[in-house]
Amino acid sequence: MLVDVCISVAGVMHVPLRWVLWDVKDTLLKVRRSVGEQYCQEVQRTAGFSLNPTEVEAAFRQSFHQYSKLYPNYGTAKGLGGKAWWMGVVRDTFAQCRVQDAALLDTLAHNLYHGFCSPNNWEVFPDSAKTLESISSLGLKQGVVSNFDNRLEGILRGCGLLSHFSFLLTSEEAGIAKPNPAIFHRALEKCGVTAASVAHIGDHYVYDYVTSRSLGLHGYLLDRQGRNKYPDVPPQHRLKTLEELPARLQQHMD
Repeated sequence: MLVDVCISVAGVMHVPLRWVLWDVKDTLLKVRRSVGEQYCQEVQRTAGFSLNPTEVEAAFRQSFHQYSKLYPNYGTAKGLGGKAWWMGVVRDTFAQCRVQDAALLDTLAHNLYHGFCSPNNWEVFPDSAKTLESISSLGLKQGVVSNFDNRLEGILRGCGLLSHFSFLLTSEEAGIAKPNPAIFHRALEKCGVTAASVAHIGDHYVYDYVTSRSLGLHGYLLDRQGRNKYPDVPPQHRLKTLEELPARLQQHMD
């Protein structure tokens, strides 16, 4: 286990930064096209007919919300898991859009579940790879704490980002989802250091920023649109681009 070296500066104990933890979706990468567009493309390819992307998007949001409420965290507590959970969401989405053929619903659900493993359906933000490389060059180790299912490893590999991380911790694997502090405690065990030696970066105010800060991590909120919705987040904790991050982290290393 790595033991932090505490340095006293003007009577304040300073614990050097050792690790950086990452959220993934909408932080390092995003879906390439809207869900409505991608689902409609699959219907056209598989069944040869068209649906309205706006209608499909609305149906998806309703299905996603319902499944998240009934079976939180991919239904891991009820024995579902990511694949069964997502296939249920897809079937229900298309059923709302008057697709009634059970075999077709199964085919669409299967194809879309596996299709979202492909980097073709994901877009890496332009600043992601460069920032990950810069952080590694500082000598910091990196890991992932994400409310993602177990496809994440394949997605990150396909997107060329996997090699930057010493470990991935998904909510499906852990059986715990952010903002439950337990998933961060699990990550800290993997890091082998105290919270004061770890930074966490994500785009969600509660799941990423508030929770990590409450546990003593150096939490940063990524706000790519510069909306500044949360006045309690000081400027030094807010990022508009990931390119700002390495210099911020270096301040906690010396």
